[in-house]
Amino acid sequence: MIILGVDTSLRSSGYGILETAGSRMRALDFGNIPNARDLPVSACLRAIHGKIASLIEQWQPQVASIEKVIYGKNANTMMVLGEARGAVIVAAAAAGLPIYEYEPRRVKRAVCGNALAEKPQIQRMVKALLALDSIPQNDAADALALAICHAHAGRTVIGGDASLV
Repeated sequence: MIILGVDTSLRSSGYGILETAGSRMRALDFGNIPNARDLPVSACLRAIHGKIASLIEQWQPQVASIEKVIYGKNANTMMVLGEARGAVIVAAAAAGLPIYEYEPRRVKRAVCGNALAEKPQIQRMVKALLALDSIPQNDAADALALAICHAHAGRTVIGGDASLV
C-alpha cells in the first residue's frame, strides 16, 4: 500500500509518501511545500493543492492521512489552517482517495509511544523507523508520522460512506 501523509499549514505544509508491505515501511518521497510570507493566501492554497495533486499523480497512493483539526485559541490561525487543509482534501478527493484523519496525540503515540512527544523526538523516531539517512525537516517528519499512524492504527474516514472505512 502507498500512503500519502500531509501535515498542513499555509506557509510550510509537509508531505510524505510511505510504502508499506506487511510490517515493512519505506519512505518513497518527503519534503515540504514552502510558501513565502509575502504571498497572498490564494497563491499559497494554489501551490499546496498543485503539489499534492502532482504527488498523487506521480506516486498513485491508495489513501491520504491528514491531521485532525484541534481547537485553537486564535480563530484567524484556525481559519487559515482549515483553508490549507481544504486544499489538500480537495486534491485527494478529486483523485478519488479515501481521506483519513488522526488526532495529533494519536500520531505521536503511534510513532513514539508517547502522546506528549515533542517535535525532535518525532523527527528522530521517523528517521529510525524508516531507516532514513538523516533527520527529516519537522513538517516532513510530521507528514511521514501521519502516514505511519495510518499504517498502524484504526481508521476514521472523512466525508465518505461507511464502505470506505
